[in-house]
Amino acid sequence: MDTIGDRVRQTIADKLKLPASALTDEARFVEDLKATSLDTIEVVMAVEDQFDVEISDADAGNLQSVGDLIAHIKAKRFS
Repeated sequence: MDTIGDRVRQTIADKLKLPASALTDEARFVEDLKATSLDTIEVVMAVEDQFDVEISDADAGNLQSVGDLIAHIKAKRFS
């Protein structure tokens, strides 16, 4: 798992107990992955810990898909 995307997908997969291969950028947390609001919070917290970044509640509320979360982490890491 070299890329940020791979690491984010693996973290999501671990938290939601899904295969990482099922996590496309377009997969939406609630609609496609059946994540609850608590699941989503846990995913965000785990990603924050893994990448040593902080995601505001406002930003977290706008992260609807796997791709949204990956793009947000990339922007935080390289800004």
